[in-house]
Amino acid sequence: MERRSSSNGWRRRPAPGAWMPWAVAVLATAAVLVTAPPDAAGAGARSVFADGQPRIMAPAAPGGGWDQTSREMQAALRDLVGRSEVYNVAGAGGTIGLSQFVRFGDDPTQLMTTGLIMLGAVEANGSEFSLEDATPLLRLTTDYQVVVVPADSPLRSTADLEAEMRADLPAVSIAGGSAGGVEQIMAGLMAKAAGGDPAQISYVAHSGGGEALTTLLSGRATIGIFGLSEIVPQIEAGTVRALAVSSPQRLPAIPDVPTLRAGGLDVELENWRGVVAPRAITDDEERALEEILVKMTRTPAWQDALARRGWGDATLAGPEFEEFVRTEQARVSQVLTELGVSS
Repeated sequence: MERRSSSNGWRRRPAPGAWMPWAVAVLATAAVLVTAPPDAAGAGARSVFADGQPRIMAPAAPGGGWDQTSREMQAALRDLVGRSEVYNVAGAGGTIGLSQFVRFGDDPTQLMTTGLIMLGAVEANGSEFSLEDATPLLRLTTDYQVVVVPADSPLRSTADLEAEMRADLPAVSIAGGSAGGVEQIMAGLMAKAAGGDPAQISYVAHSGGGEALTTLLSGRATIGIFGLSEIVPQIEAGTVRALAVSSPQRLPAIPDVPTLRAGGLDVELENWRGVVAPRAITDDEERALEEILVKMTRTPAWQDALARRGWGDATLAGPEFEEFVRTEQARVSQVLTELGVSS
């Protein structure tokens, strides 16, 4: 069945399906293949993937949140669809990957992880393409941000950081992900909460968490902002010290780390990640893909991944997810304009 276009750019039809308030290059091939029986997802999966295995693009360098999400998807899909592949296309907050992904047209075997960071990067980089050029399938997870410093930093608390920001905001350099991404948004919100002008922050953007960590540990940044799942291993290893989390309450993965709000900065921010398909797939293909992915989120492998990574289960599909993405696009655009980083 051919897809019908709505006035909003996405096709509307009944679908499976439940956000939480957001409080808001280089091609790197790192393909991993997994094989297993392709029967568990039923006829829908066999029909959608009849002409090839699923390929999942992580539009970022290996090791970051999108890469982790893609590889956990691959593992959780193994018993549902069998053989699959994950590959990386890094750069510009996912917009380089997006510009390549839109060329897949109507190929339902192609999937891409995405999220709040890409919405911000589209705005900040003036990208030719947006998520309106893809088919939103499923929101998967939520993730909070952690403010960290090198282990030998004199900053011991959020109060110390706030004092530094109030004294000389531009002198507090901040390492994080891509321009316009959730880390830069959070840096701007922190500056505003500390009484400063968000446009004056010294933000050092990176294409991946590994590069941002290198900048932080080299002394070229005062603090770093990272997704929880990215930075917990470094916290546990003692390489960095966590000052605060962006969640409304302390997190089980790092229970000794207070929230930003508890430390005196009135900031709360939640990241989210999801998956999209090419723009021109059919309604039947979209429905089948959503059903497969919803089944994936119920597998023990995926539930284990949520627990290990400290991700929140944020499954949302169909028209509800499409509406969520539209709302997020408008919200991010407004915030980035206020922060002076929208192109």
